[in-house]
Amino acid sequence: MPAELSPIDKAKFVAAKRATTFVQSGMKVGLGTGSTAAWLVQCLGEMVRDQGLRIKGVPTSSRTAQLAREVGIEVISLDEARWLDLTIDGADEFDGELNLIKGGGGALLQEKIVATASDQMVVIADISKQVETLGAFPLPIEVIPFGWQTTRTLVEEVLVGLDVMGRSSSLRMNGDAPFITDEGNHILDLHLNRIGNARQLSLVLNQIPGVVENGLFIDICDAVVIGYGDGRVEVHDINAGTQEQMRYDFVDSDNIFTEVSD
Repeated sequence: MPAELSPIDKAKFVAAKRATTFVQSGMKVGLGTGSTAAWLVQCLGEMVRDQGLRIKGVPTSSRTAQLAREVGIEVISLDEARWLDLTIDGADEFDGELNLIKGGGGALLQEKIVATASDQMVVIADISKQVETLGAFPLPIEVIPFGWQTTRTLVEEVLVGLDVMGRSSSLRMNGDAPFITDEGNHILDLHLNRIGNARQLSLVLNQIPGVVENGLFIDICDAVVIGYGDGRVEVHDINAGTQEQMRYDFVDSDNIFTEVSD
């Protein structure tokens, strides 16, 4: 754990490290996609190698699958797992009710399938991802390539009657070409600024022909682990109604850290 990490990377790291305490040997664990989830996969890989942790991981993207294999985690498919004990993933935004916007990395479809096939979903994030109202981060929706411009028009027409502040959309690009998801689809990013009724929006979007899934995760997340750049960590459990705090101290001479009480 390099001491020269930026505060934001330290926040991601401590959130990921705290989330590993939810994992027990014998579990089948959904492994999220994104920069914070990558820290989690590396931490779990260390536990597999150094502590004898035995888990089976179900990745939510080809990138996560590759990283998991590299660090020694046994990778299986969701079809092989059938059902998971736990999924740990990042988020682009979360509110006080632990509703999420996800999909900034383009893996929202697999992420939502894996999360809903789990007994518990834990989100790991730095404090910048916490918002009062969802919508500042563009909401991704996965759409099939056939007729995507028609789908985009239908989406923008539907948004007129919904409680959102913005109604424009953009096709996500990868250089000069459209971004392609692991399922071969496109991503439309909706620039809504504020989402007044996330539950309604999610239901309406998924009724539009051509829309495969949207990046609103409603009533899926059970707990969020929030990391800070100074090593503090907060755990909010919406089911238990509890909040816990702790702090990690980074040790320059070591590649790890020490846990200290607040």
